[in-house]
Amino acid sequence: MHIHLDALGGAAGDMFAAALLDAFPEHLEGVRASVRAVDPRIACAASDHNDGILQGLRFAVSAPGTEAAPAPHRHDGHHPHDHHHHDHPHSHAHDASDHGHRPWSEIRAELERADLAPAVRAHALAIFGHLADAEARVHGITVDAVAFHEVGAYDSIADIVAAAHLIAALEVRSWSVSALPLGSGRVRTQHGPLPVPAPATTLLLEGFSTLDDGIAGERVTPTGAAILRHLCGDDPGRGRPPGTIGRSGIGFGTKVLPGLSNCLRALALDDALASRPDRGELAVIAFEIDDQSGEDLAMGLARLRAEPGVRDVVQMPVLGKKGRMMAHIQALVQPESLEAAIAACFRETTTIGLRHHRVTRAVLDREAVTVAPEGHRVRVKVVDRPGGRTAKAEADDAVDQAGQADRARLRREAEALALQQIMKEER
Repeated sequence: MHIHLDALGGAAGDMFAAALLDAFPEHLEGVRASVRAVDPRIACAASDHNDGILQGLRFAVSAPGTEAAPAPHRHDGHHPHDHHHHDHPHSHAHDASDHGHRPWSEIRAELERADLAPAVRAHALAIFGHLADAEARVHGITVDAVAFHEVGAYDSIADIVAAAHLIAALEVRSWSVSALPLGSGRVRTQHGPLPVPAPATTLLLEGFSTLDDGIAGERVTPTGAAILRHLCGDDPGRGRPPGTIGRSGIGFGTKVLPGLSNCLRALALDDALASRPDRGELAVIAFEIDDQSGEDLAMGLARLRAEPGVRDVVQMPVLGKKGRMMAHIQALVQPESLEAAIAACFRETTTIGLRHHRVTRAVLDREAVTVAPEGHRVRVKVVDRPGGRTAKAEADDAVDQAGQADRARLRREAEALALQQIMKEER
């Protein structure tokens, strides 16, 4: 499953939790249990909300000792703690026990000792870690010296733990997000006004696509930005992949935007290849060569094929400018190995430029079987096709046969044995 987040109104921690709970309401009790594991005095609730345009949920967190209730309408930010103040670090010049000030080390220790599932704890620590890193960069201090104002409050911690629980429970294969509205103006902080988006938010959103819809105010909060950074990692520009919409949910913030629903929408896309184990994306690298000898190019491409993450390399003759014969090279690469493969292309060939893009692949289930017809060890690939199972013997394993007829006979016998072996194992 892939989840795409459509940030119509913006993104905040409570909006993220509300959108996923609207799509997956069966996880509400689990969210509540994780929040209570951090502080048993805190309760949270997901309530229906209709802004006159759309129907969805709001996620609200209670103060310790009070009942959770839907958050009221506000006009100064998306969320009472998260969208009308900036989550700001606190230097050692102040007492960390001041109102709302909590050191990152204290929050980290609290999460580490809470009775959380390991995956939930890991996601919560990672999200807070992104926030701490950004604040440390903004203020030129060490991460351990960071202390939070509003993000250190009980409701921000609950929002992040709720988000962490949902991320862990859903086990989503990948995430993407639409272009983010940055807003404009100033945001109030305990140390004076700061521009929107706030400095730490800006760092967290590096690499994400943005837009200006003409509506002012803080549209993406530090907590929302940290969640998006955690989900999208080093690929914030990932687009929404093809797939079938399985579920959808809408999570509302509390600020009222002029002429626009202040919500975050979650679209759960079922992968058309979800039942197949070998699926997903590959990167394609393509370039042309017209000034490298065939002998040296063959050696270079052989070395390229041996690079980690390179799945295949093919070449074909093409006509270039002025009718010149060229070799068109195409390499299939695991996405995480793309940069190393690009470097190898430049190192092993004479090209001075190349193209690359990502593609979605569809791969049939297959199984490698080794059989021994007539005492010859032959590897066979057995593939489950829509029209029935097929087998293909490895041609190299018949190379020691003297004639074409003998090689063909050996391969046919190996393929028949492989199919028989698979059927026998399935009985």
